[in-house]
Amino acid sequence: MSIDQCAAVDRETTSQPTISIREFVENAPDRLRLEIICGGQSLDTSHVDSDRIQKLGLALAGYAHYIHKGRLQIIGQSEISYLNQLAPERRHAAVRNLDLGKICCVLVTKGLDIPEVLAEVLKEGGVPLLRTGSVSSVAIAEVSAFLQKRLAPSITLHGVLLGMYGVGVLLLGESGIGKSECALDLITRGYRLISDDSVIIKRIGDTLEGSSPPLTAEHLEIRGLGILNIRDLFGVSATGTSKSIDLCIELTRWEKMVDVDRLGLETAEEEIFGIRVPKYVLPVSSGRNLTTLVETAVRIHLLKAAGHDAARKLIERHSKAVAGDGENT
Repeated sequence: MSIDQCAAVDRETTSQPTISIREFVENAPDRLRLEIICGGQSLDTSHVDSDRIQKLGLALAGYAHYIHKGRLQIIGQSEISYLNQLAPERRHAAVRNLDLGKICCVLVTKGLDIPEVLAEVLKEGGVPLLRTGSVSSVAIAEVSAFLQKRLAPSITLHGVLLGMYGVGVLLLGESGIGKSECALDLITRGYRLISDDSVIIKRIGDTLEGSSPPLTAEHLEIRGLGILNIRDLFGVSATGTSKSIDLCIELTRWEKMVDVDRLGLETAEEEIFGIRVPKYVLPVSSGRNLTTLVETAVRIHLLKAAGHDAARKLIERHSKAVAGDGENT
């Protein structure tokens, strides 16, 4: 069963994610060391819904319509210097001209002293005002990276995610086809379990990152054995928290296979969030060693990525032999 076929049953598309300012403060990178200056009463009601950062320079200069709602607003050395060089009346006008209804949070960088009028206006408007000792470039990079992960669109997909040879391998297939049993065998060979049954997939930039729901992390369900704690059974090295998804392997019943690629010349793909992921479809039948087949598929994927394609080389040799330009086989 392909991802598209599983969509109606196994996928759960989330709405536009948001994060409250309180969540942001409590979970932001330690390097920022955020300090709450004012607006603490609005930490739970103010939300960021964009991973893009905006500087308030243009808005303070009179272009208040440039403020984008839902973005974290940055004030650095340039903005503070601009406000400080204004006459008191113009400084008050510049700050009070801000559209506070569009501002979810203001972050002052470099540990700068905050103009009194700015703190007063934001406090009156119930806008959280934060400060970090990091310079603007560092703060923007850290905040953007953090928000990209937290606000990334996500889906929950029925499957098993493993880490093999540094590759994130997503096992797909209908329930009961043997994904978890195959995963258990692979774990005994030294590979890592990331998630069983439900895989949370996020698109972060041009990368798909898979992880496990917190409740089922490090656990695997095997019919006849029940729920297994992989960390307890095989040690901490047998589990992981997240992994980029580099390869899909779909297990399907042999009788459902319409066409079987005997040579391996065609590379199938699955599209997730607009990103195409290489995919192998492995027929399941009695006597087939799925674990070895999955492990071999990952090795083939790595070889192809390095420029080695056994099937194409064989076809080239065959073509030369037929043309009489190569040695007979």
